[in-house]
Amino acid sequence: MAVSEQLKILCVKLGISVSELGRLSGKSPQAFSQKMKRESFTVDELKQIAEVSGCKYEGSFILPSGDKVSY
Repeated sequence: MAVSEQLKILCVKLGISVSELGRLSGKSPQAFSQKMKRESFTVDELKQIAEVSGCKYEGSFILPSGDKVSY
């Protein structure tokens, strides 16, 4: 699933608009919309979005051995 789709689902679950999520993260609605279209969010931006929306962001790779590489 694309990051933009995940963010749209997050907005629905939080009861806010995508524009509001953009404002919460310190971006204009237009700039946030462009990032959504380009799928150009960095890990740090996703962590910030999670923080301002009261969520926790976890990103990791899980190897076949079960080891986890987190960022």
